[in-house]
Amino acid sequence: MWKNRVLQATKAGVKRLSGGSTGSGSPSGGGGRRFAALWGNGDHGRLGLGRLESKWRPTVCPYFGVDDDPPLSVACGGAHTLFLTEKGHVYATGLNDFGQLGFVSEEGYTLKPVLVSELPENIIRISAGYRHSSALTDDGVLYMWGNNSSGQLGFGRTAEKVVSIPSKVDSLVGIHVKDIALGSEHSIALTDEGDVLSWGAGGSGRLGHGHQSSFLGFLGSSSEFSPRIIKNFDTVKVKKIAAGLLNSACIDEHGSVFIFGEKTTDKVHFGESKNATLPSLINEIPIAEEVACGGYHTCVITSDRELYTWGSNENGCLGHSGIDAIRMPQRVEGQLLNLPISEVSCGWKHTAAISGGNVFTWGWGGSYGTFYEEVLSSGGQLGQGDEVDYFEPRVVHLGDNVKALQISCGFNHTGGIFQYVESEEDT
Repeated sequence: MWKNRVLQATKAGVKRLSGGSTGSGSPSGGGGRRFAALWGNGDHGRLGLGRLESKWRPTVCPYFGVDDDPPLSVACGGAHTLFLTEKGHVYATGLNDFGQLGFVSEEGYTLKPVLVSELPENIIRISAGYRHSSALTDDGVLYMWGNNSSGQLGFGRTAEKVVSIPSKVDSLVGIHVKDIALGSEHSIALTDEGDVLSWGAGGSGRLGHGHQSSFLGFLGSSSEFSPRIIKNFDTVKVKKIAAGLLNSACIDEHGSVFIFGEKTTDKVHFGESKNATLPSLINEIPIAEEVACGGYHTCVITSDRELYTWGSNENGCLGHSGIDAIRMPQRVEGQLLNLPISEVSCGWKHTAAISGGNVFTWGWGGSYGTFYEEVLSSGGQLGQGDEVDYFEPRVVHLGDNVKALQISCGFNHTGGIFQYVESEEDT
């Protein structure tokens, strides 16, 4: 995908985020300067810090900020990360075993952000799935690349199983795509007209097309290899979409939340059925504005900027002071009580939210959880300075006069865009 053009690193190298820090490796406090910071598992270079080790605290990516094209957003996937800059350029770092970085690399990974040179320069939105990636232009053209084993790139049934170069989704040419969300092996697109299309792996009903299991539990032809409109939304316009491991979610123009896909016994109450193969309305939430899906949990921000979560609560990812599954949407309290939430993102088993320019995280920290190893670090994705699981939201210490603008959770790493402000009043 790219021509392997790497941003020039500063001589100061990687800096941990701290207030008042100066030097070319960490943005200084003046001028409202934006920067990217990441933390968590560092395997395969997914943090983009030029090395492999994990980080337990937010650490500034030193490869941006040396010119007039600062980072605008970050998207964390399975073991890779995408960056979008102000000028519409896309950079990628991390694991590249399925071409998810958008170029061919001999090592199979990269430690530093590299320009995805095959994309146009008018990209306004990026999204990272488990092993596939996407970028959206300002005129609504969708590009995708990476793993295509289940048709998640939308290139048709005869397309290659691995696509390393960003390519247009031809079946969507002429349709103005407004938003794109990537799950583990499926994709969802939102058009300017409020229509929703989905494609890729359809197991558990995550595409919302009503696929039913057979008597033996096998799904017949559940994958969609090209974008297919979800007909259940014909009578309403959708304004927000989200995709998780085996489930998906939408918010319509009235603020109603619809969920479809895997629920497990403890995830969402859909009567007695295990899965929702068609979009199912969740009645227990006030007017919704934002939605995010994780491994087996879902988060919604309401019009009153309150946060509701439900689903599997392994490692405390719901933020409700315990690990018991929550079958119905429940408001997150604790440190977030009475704080307006502006953004939320879900990882596999951890969650991050922004309120008042501060980042709060909770859930799986890495240690004593799934995939914990005695020698190798497996976590740090909460940014709390350790690998401990936290069952309630805890603020991430960002330093003096720093505010969070955007946050993204990957499988077991987290990234965000931050900005230095002149004074506390500006946060």
